[in-house]
Formats: sequence, C-alpha cells, structure tokens
Amino acid sequence: MKTLNNKLDKVFNTPNGKAFICFLTAGDPAADCTVEYILEMERAGADLVEIGIPFSDPTAEGVVIQDANIRALKNGMTTDGAFEIVRRVREKSQIPLAFMTYANPVFHYGYDRFFARCEELGIDAIIIPDMPYEEKQEMEEPANAHNVALVSMIAPTSEDRIQSIASEAKGFIYVVSSMGVTGVRSEIKTDLGAIVESIRKVTDVPCAIGFGISTPEQAKKMAAVSDGAIVGSAIVKLIAKYGEQAGPEIYKYVKSMKDAVAECGR
Repeated sequence: MKTLNNKLDKVFNTPNGKAFICFLTAGDPAADCTVEYILEMERAGADLVEIGIPFSDPTAEGVVIQDANIRALKNGMTTDGAFEIVRRVREKSQIPLAFMTYANPVFHYGYDRFFARCEELGIDAIIIPDMPYEEKQEMEEPANAHNVALVSMIAPTSEDRIQSIASEAKGFIYVVSSMGVTGVRSEIKTDLGAIVESIRKVTDVPCAIGFGISTPEQAKKMAAVSDGAIVGSAIVKLIAKYGEQAGPEIYKYVKSMKDAVAECGR
C-alpha cells in the first residue's frame, strides 16, 4: 500500500477494511470544543478526523461549512490556532489526523514551514480541494519531505484523468460523490462503483467517498463500494445546533455511522 506513514495504513486496517472519516472546522464554536469533539469522535470509533483550517473563500464548501468557517474566523481562529488544537489533541490521542484547507493559507504560511509543523505535531495528511492535479507538485514535494500525504481528490468530472490521478495518489483517495459543493444530500446518483473500479485498475491506495453523506444507510452504501465513508456537513450541522454542548450528540451520531460502515461485508 503506497502510504507515507504507518498511521495512514491503520486507518483502513479495520476488521472489514472499511474506514469512517469525520470532519469538523477548527475553532467552531471554540478551540476547546474542537479538541473535545475530536476526542469524542475517536471514542465513538472514527478512524481518521479531518480538521478544517478556516478560510474566507472556501470554494468547495456548501453553506453549512461556509458558515462554520465564518464563525471560526470571527472567533479568531488562525492557522497557528489550528496547529495548537492538534498539539492539544496529541497530548491525549494518536488518532490519524488530516488538515483540510485551501492552497492560499498554506502558501502564505510557507510550504516548508507549514509541513514541518505538520510533521512535528503528527498531521498525517492534507486535503486541498482547490489544488489542481496538474499543479500539485509545488505543494507535494515539501509535503512528502515532511511525511505528510497530499490526498488526491477524484470527482465525477475527472473522467479521463481518473487513472492518472489515482496512479500517483498517496495516503488515500478522496472520491467526491456528486457534482457541486459539500452538503447533505437526500440521494447520491453518481455511478461511484465505476469510478472506484477505474481507480483500482491502477492503484491499491484506499479510496473513501465523501460529499453529501449524512445517514447510516448512505454511509453503509458508500463504504460497500469503496474503502470508507467521509462525513462533514452533517457533523458541522450538529455543532451549529448544539454549540458548546455538542459533544454527546457528536458521539452518538459518529457511533451510529461507524456501526453502519462496520456492517459492510458481514
């Protein structure tokens, strides 16, 4: 398996080979809450947590995560603040972690400085939705140098580029379920099985499906045709609703989703 570090290998090394991956935005509603909620996700069975570094122009996000970015930025969350959250999580947990952000914040922080800090604190991967495949090298080289996997994203529009992207993937592949931005969807109609089949012709790097998944039934269906399910907006909606009291609701929700994913292959 073409991963860069053992912790990412372990994400998909579950009894049925299926992973449940969660997302939340750093600093929404507060840094203390983000630390707490990551630990609750781990306790509920999450295999990897994506931490969104808030950005003022999150072009891949729907209104739920856009609003979370706005709340976090208003609360003073910064890239350094996100690193501090990771440092605090690492005092209590070694759960695999990934950052999800945009090219601009990483560029302005400085590539080498950013990825050196990721390596120091144990960030295992990074997802950059606005980084074109053809331009990834300038970020991938410093990421690789610091043992951070730059996760490739494959969308329904990737078409002829699917195998090119997949053949160079590291860590895991993020398969985008639907056209458009992130957000809860009542139905996912994309032929994801065909996309995953195309990917598996050229690589054994695991692929997980995200965008639009919100129910246990959807998570189980997506994990059945791939190596895992990724959920973000549904969790962020719980945080928006319950604020600083969201911990128990996050635990309950993540456990139900992980249980559904775990049923695959039984």
